[in-house]
Order: sequence, then structure tokens, then C-alpha cells
Amino acid sequence: MPKSKYFAPTGGHPPQEQLLTDRAMFTEAYAVIPKGTMRDITTSFLPHWSATRLWVIARPMTGFAETFSHYIMEVAAGGGSDTPESDPEAEGVIFVVEGALTLTIDGEQHVMNAGGFAFLPAGCNWALRNHAGGAARFHWIRKAYEAAPGIDAPEPLVTSDSEVSPTEMPGTEGRWATTRFVDPTDMRHDMHVTVVTFLPGGVIPFLETHVMEHGLYVLEGKAVYRLNQDWVEVEAGDYMWLRAFCPQACYAGGPGPFRYLLYKDVNRQMPLRLSKR
Repeated sequence: MPKSKYFAPTGGHPPQEQLLTDRAMFTEAYAVIPKGTMRDITTSFLPHWSATRLWVIARPMTGFAETFSHYIMEVAAGGGSDTPESDPEAEGVIFVVEGALTLTIDGEQHVMNAGGFAFLPAGCNWALRNHAGGAARFHWIRKAYEAAPGIDAPEPLVTSDSEVSPTEMPGTEGRWATTRFVDPTDMRHDMHVTVVTFLPGGVIPFLETHVMEHGLYVLEGKAVYRLNQDWVEVEAGDYMWLRAFCPQACYAGGPGPFRYLLYKDVNRQMPLRLSKR
């Protein structure tokens, strides 16, 4: 099987000779979790999952992510879960970065390879198994669904990165594009998970400052990212969390495309009482 173009951590442990210096940062406005921190010693486990471990790279907590959790899951051959989600109010997105998985939604099976995307609405009956050889790795992003009065809940969706044409940002000649798996104007959805692509030389030409919280996992390539007052080098396998209103921009220097998986919360009224978050 050819190697996936998406970076996926494999764990392991660094040698004693390795320098301690790294790019990990945790601030009030943003965090950077470099790929080198995703080792065997930082994995976790979940109930009702067999032959599975995970890296938790974001979770709701004071001073960090407020609206979502983000896992990188590693499922060995034969592993998986028939009851993966313990919270009936949680919606989820799965994005496969390595190997193959069988996703079952309400009895219907979907084989997902690298680049496979699935949206799983709250209360959805789903299961996930690795029936292929070798480990499978995927991102699992979870959010408590916020229903909107008079608007139906969204339906399950299974597609892939290769099946959705990227939308070019205006005036960029394709150097900056976003793969949107759901219609951004569909008010049923209160979160978007997309793949953003910058070609070499592509740039966010202003400091974005907005209400959406972000989680960004670098799938491919490298770039320099402006986070609040700092310029930070990032590469495939790194993760960034950006608090709402954190100023942000980036420059993709090459030599190949810079791509990342992006989470943001969208399409809902702003709560006026913080305790409701």
C-alpha cells in the first residue's frame, strides 16, 4: 500500500541523546503542540475501544479549547468499537490519515481510506472497525451539538478529500483554497471541519481576528504562522489551537503544498452567559 500523503504520528520514544529543545508553546491566546510530543508516553485509552490508543490534542478546559475535543486515534488490525460515542449530545467528524477503516452507520457500511471524511450527527448509531491489515489512524473531532429552534438536525455524511473540489479564495489564483465538506450556508451545522491548502508562496495577507475558535492539524508541508504577536514555524504533524479573536496569518514557503485540517464553530448565536458554554 503506498504511503499516505497525510502525516500521522506513530509514537515511539526519543533517544536519550536527543536535545530537550522543541517548539511546544502554551499561551492564553494559542497553543502549539509539535509532532515530536506525540510519543508512546503521551497516549490515552478509551472505554469500549479495543486495540486502540489515542493522542488527545484538544479538550474543553479552562484556558484552552472551549467548544470541542480533538483526538488522533490509532486502531490496530481487528480493533475498533461498536459503541464509540458515550455522549448522546456529541456530534463528530472523522478524517482518516492512514490505513483503512469500516464505518457502519445505522447498519450501512462504508470503507474509508486515507482522506476519507465522515460527519456523524448527535445521536447517530455508528461503529468503527479496522478490518484491514496494519494500523489505521484517523482524527476524531467532537462537539456538543447546539440545536437551533425551527431548524432540523443535520444528517450523516460520508465522502473524501479526493471527492470534493477545493474552493479558491477570491483573488488568490488558487494559491489559497478550502475543501468544504458541507455547505457553509447550511444552518443545520454548528461546526465546520475543512481542509485548507496553500501552494508555495500562498499567504493569508492580513491578521484574521474573528469569533471562531480554531483547531489546526498540519497534514502536509510546512509554513510560518503568525499567532497573536509571534511568528511560529510549523510542519506536517504539528497541531495549533487558536482562541477566539487570536490574530492569525500564515505564509507557505514551500517547497510543496501546505495543508491542514481545520475546525471552527459556526452558525449560532453568541451565548450571553459564559456558564452555557
